[in-house]
Amino acid sequence: MSTTTQPAFTSESTIGDLVAARPLLARFFEKLGIDYCCGGKQTLAAACARRGLDVATTLALLESAGALLAAGPAEVDAAAMGQAELADHIETTHHAYLKQELPRLVEMAHRVATKHGWRDERLAEIDATVLDLANEMLSHMQKEEVVLFPLVRQIAAGAADGFHCGSIANPIRQMEAEHESAGALTARLRELTDGFTPDAEACNTHRALLAGLAEFEADLHRHVHKENNILFPRALAQAAGR
Repeated sequence: MSTTTQPAFTSESTIGDLVAARPLLARFFEKLGIDYCCGGKQTLAAACARRGLDVATTLALLESAGALLAAGPAEVDAAAMGQAELADHIETTHHAYLKQELPRLVEMAHRVATKHGWRDERLAEIDATVLDLANEMLSHMQKEEVVLFPLVRQIAAGAADGFHCGSIANPIRQMEAEHESAGALTARLRELTDGFTPDAEACNTHRALLAGLAEFEADLHRHVHKENNILFPRALAQAAGR
């Protein structure tokens, strides 16, 4: 059974490496508002500077959080998976969840905007943004399942003779750019919904929409982290023969 070496907490550790080695730390970084998926390549020092956090204090909190979270519910150890196994895991968990959940979120956003747009002008933009996000994610997943993940599996199996690093680097760059776009749309939804918080007049459908969007955001962070910080770098290294 494969094991992963857990890097020490230092100011120069990258956020992505820390979460790859200790998946439970995703919760800690989410509470601090630190981006560990698309922003996983930044160092802890850089992330703290962007959030106005003291590095020494954050390091101390990390040490405490690491010990406390170890006793909590288990997270999937994506870093311990092989490339093909990880691609399969992403498809059967994150992709399957999105294919089921996105149409529901689109329908609820449209219903809420249609019925209650008169009292909150932001609901129309929420409706449009959810639709844009759903269309983008569905297209994104199809590209991964049809083009990128089959390449990842071939390279992992050593059956990609004749491939060069650019064969997989180009689609990976495209997927990373689309991750950034999805993250920006999700951040806009958080802004438009006051952090996915319902007001006193929100109907049950509105409340269900906000809860669904909050769950989507959390899943997106884990989904993108597994790809940007684990699957993609390894695929590039394997394609380059490293």
